[in-house]
Amino acid sequence: MGNSFIHQSSHVDPSSIIGEGSKIWIGVQIRENTKIGSNCIISKDVYIDESVEIGDNCKIQNSVSVFKGVTIENDVFIGPNASFTNDLVPRAFNNNWQISNTYIRQGASIGANATIICGITIGKYAMIGAGAVVTKDVPDFALIVGNPGRVIGFVDKKGNKV
Repeated sequence: MGNSFIHQSSHVDPSSIIGEGSKIWIGVQIRENTKIGSNCIISKDVYIDESVEIGDNCKIQNSVSVFKGVTIENDVFIGPNASFTNDLVPRAFNNNWQISNTYIRQGASIGANATIICGITIGKYAMIGAGAVVTKDVPDFALIVGNPGRVIGFVDKKGNKV
């Protein structure tokens, strides 16, 4: 964990790996066997489930829950209160449910309060608008808005509409 910072109110399971220069802020819970890359910011009240992998230089804003089955590559931004799911058919009484994996590719940005339905891939440098509900794969560099989320254009690597 080297020169990373972990706020005293956070709980990081000892089996997890936190990369150099990462900052874990107030009230964060990081479960077993999670890997967080270097120079990440994990903001207030974030929950990261067991065995989640997060790349380098990621920013995960307040009150985000990242559930098992989600993989986040390098340079990803996740806005406050964004939601991930990991069960396509959630039932409280289902003891045999299966995780559906979700992939957030390099450089993607997910806006505040967006919902990402499991089992999809969000492409490289894609931008998901605030409040969007993403139900299917997103192409690289796509700009997605609405419910259900739909492509309304494309952005460049810096996020400018093209």
